Amino acid sequence: MTVRNLEKILQPSCIVVVGEGDNAGAAHTVLTNLVDSGFKGPVLSVGVPTAPTPGVVSRERLVDVDGPPDLAVVCTSAEAVPSVVRQCGEAGIGAVVVTGPGFREIGPEGRALEQRIEEERSRYGNMRILGPKSLGVVVPHWNLNASLAGAAPKEGRVAFISQSGTLCTSALDWAITEDIGFSHFVSIGNMLDISVGDLIDYFAADPHTDSIVLFLESIRGARQFMSAARAITKVKPIVVYTAGRFAESAAAAVSHPGAPAGVDAVYEAAFERAGIVRVSEIDDMFDCAQLLARQPRPTGPRLAIITNAGGPGVVATDCLIGCKGSLARLSDGSIAELSDLLPRYWSHSNPVDILGDASAERFCSAIDVVLADQGVDAVLVILTPQAATEPTKTAQALVQLSQRSHKLLLAAWMGGRAVHDGICVLKSAGIPAYTTPKNAVHAFMHWVSYARSQETLNETPRNVLPDFSLDRDKQREILDSIVSDSREVLSEATSKKLLDSYGISIAKPWHVESAIEAVAVARRIGFPVVLKIVSPEITHKNEVGGVVLNVSTENDVLQAFNRIVDSVKVMRPNARIEGVSVQPMISAPDGFEIILGSRKDPVFGAVVIVGAGGVAAEVIDDRALGLPPLNERMVRRMLESLRSWPILAGYRNRVPVDIEGLIRTVIRFSHLVADCPQIAECDVNPLLVTPRDVIALDARVRIDRGATNELQRPYSHLAIRPYPAELVRPAVLKGGARVTLRPIKPEDEPLWHEMMSACSTESIRYRFRYLFNVMLHEIAARYCFIDYDRELVIVAEIEQEGNSSLIGVGQLMCDADHADAEYAVLVADAWQGRGLGRILTDYCLEIAESWDLMEVFGETDRTNRRMIATFKRAGFELVYGADTDVVSARKALKQQHASVACGESTTS
Repeated sequence: MTVRNLEKILQPSCIVVVGEGDNAGAAHTVLTNLVDSGFKGPVLSVGVPTAPTPGVVSRERLVDVDGPPDLAVVCTSAEAVPSVVRQCGEAGIGAVVVTGPGFREIGPEGRALEQRIEEERSRYGNMRILGPKSLGVVVPHWNLNASLAGAAPKEGRVAFISQSGTLCTSALDWAITEDIGFSHFVSIGNMLDISVGDLIDYFAADPHTDSIVLFLESIRGARQFMSAARAITKVKPIVVYTAGRFAESAAAAVSHPGAPAGVDAVYEAAFERAGIVRVSEIDDMFDCAQLLARQPRPTGPRLAIITNAGGPGVVATDCLIGCKGSLARLSDGSIAELSDLLPRYWSHSNPVDILGDASAERFCSAIDVVLADQGVDAVLVILTPQAATEPTKTAQALVQLSQRSHKLLLAAWMGGRAVHDGICVLKSAGIPAYTTPKNAVHAFMHWVSYARSQETLNETPRNVLPDFSLDRDKQREILDSIVSDSREVLSEATSKKLLDSYGISIAKPWHVESAIEAVAVARRIGFPVVLKIVSPEITHKNEVGGVVLNVSTENDVLQAFNRIVDSVKVMRPNARIEGVSVQPMISAPDGFEIILGSRKDPVFGAVVIVGAGGVAAEVIDDRALGLPPLNERMVRRMLESLRSWPILAGYRNRVPVDIEGLIRTVIRFSHLVADCPQIAECDVNPLLVTPRDVIALDARVRIDRGATNELQRPYSHLAIRPYPAELVRPAVLKGGARVTLRPIKPEDEPLWHEMMSACSTESIRYRFRYLFNVMLHEIAARYCFIDYDRELVIVAEIEQEGNSSLIGVGQLMCDADHADAEYAVLVADAWQGRGLGRILTDYCLEIAESWDLMEVFGETDRTNRRMIATFKRAGFELVYGADTDVVSARKALKQQHASVACGESTTS
């Protein structure tokens, strides 16, 4: 996956360092590092008033530099940077690293300076800028150290991205001490241009990178970040440490480079949605990244512990249980086998204490038995140096055992000099080795968390809203009325009307302005009723005596109306009283009050919140967050994470509430939040959930006037692109069969399997270039669980005798630069020759043009005559391989400016 011009920073062939008087020291450091790292290309300097560095060619001005160089490292004062960027553009330099402070972190003056830099950069098309306030980059396998760092790490498989330059230098020093290697070391600084998402996309395709470590103080471009992270974590793990988890540290983070800090719980939800592993200790970052990249994925959380000392085994167990891990239960057969091999006084349980005089052979025998136990997912071996202990020999035996097992094997070699050589043996063989049981257990639990997150993200959701459709005219009418209404907080009636338009059941309120009207309404809808104050200034009605429940007679209605109005006048004399609402009194002794809401996070945009509700919602603080759009599996996971979940699911003979109805309501609410950027906040509290139904008793919506007045790109208030329902359209095949063309969704996996099963091996081979088990979930997830910002799979769905089937699919796969698209199409055998391949191809090309792509390309076998004919008819240029059976097809589109891309192989 290409990322525009990043190779000029991370794989440059020629570099120029630009300096000036007061910053000559920094420029000289970069030049020295470049030469000492053994960089193979030319190194030049401009404006560095120091003694020439050996191997460096000096020039007076950038325009005098031949080449031009791929990369310029700018070590000047902040004020001089805009001019230098302009000179770089004029000299044809494609990428710039800007070091040094003095930008947005100092306030308005620094932000204005960054704006000038961006204006200069934008004049030169594809120029990329890393920073400002970047420490630089280190790429060991490229012999590149274009940084201000004092030393460079060795070559490794972990890419490190940091916003903090100080942390970069500390991490480098620590990595060198711990003999940890890196594929790339990048200090991103203020992210004026190049973002974390850009680098994640680059490392996704980088053959030298197995995993990524992020140190983030904030995130800019959440949509791109989430899109890039969701794509890469399927194959390469990301480990993140974030500063600013609490209010005080978040305030400090804002003063550093980057975007405003969001709420930490939202970061947590975003990382979970992207499959990113979050660590709470800086020390865990690199150990965790190497573990995730090197070791087989555990089949479960069950850990067995083998130790030659009882105390460390207890410590490891405490830590495991404290982290909500699972201590493996050994089978009776394993216990018997261990009893035959070990001394009489071994522990006879997990942890397996093989006693302090354990030799390497005894360790090896015990580990072999435990690894073979079906109830064990991973094994932690703890060694303490005692009189009979053989740390190095035991480590060598452990290496041999690991080569024969597919299970995760970890080691904790406790001590100092006595165990040092053993740790080196383990690490060189790729076995995760730690100095304490606690660190080993933490690493294991991070790995379990990563494995669980990948499983969760790829779980096929049930289609719980098969007939969900919106009355767009009604919705538009409601939204237009909201936009035209000048108030910031909508009335309860208007808020509920919005909920009702998305199929969420409500307790309908009737607005009245007098006690007599209230009595008439109550008589009409039936007793008992609820009366609530209507005032745009009052959010929490109970706090001002603005709610009266269970009003059972007409006289009670009169008294309640007057009591509410009098109470509000006393407690909030400046509040506007617009009247009172009357609605049915709905209560259920077997019900549970939920809060369902949304907020706009400054970083990740709209967030859905669900949890224990009612008047004590803030005190109970039992909530789960999710980024819309949400599906059935995601909502269920949110609900299951609540402390109140056992009550919802049925606790101590309590009848469970309508879980399925609650899930459907949350999904509908997620659609509402996704469709309405005008919503700044929405609270449905309480949402009453009973064993029979789910109904909104109260609701409040606060409007974001900025969103209503500004023209925004669709769904810009979301971090994840929702289902593109606007692309659904009908089509007619030869012979008159009617089909629906629509984007695929995760719920389609069963239909996808049915379609693939109906295809011949020849059709499968034409489309994918190889044969595979069509029933594998992992294969289906690749095509059904997609990011609509990056790719699109259009399916053809047909209804026959009340059953839906997929009979064809066209795919556009986007590249990171949003410039080109690879196209592929598959039609089930029974429907070939009916024009479906042509219909799918034309529609995908139409979508590609609407995305402003420059080119669409694809491949097929030279014996696939139908696909070749489809390519020709659609205007593709065909190239027949001289030494292969592959036919390449390319079609240039009208628009010649980059925007989006797509695709894969091909058959019709």
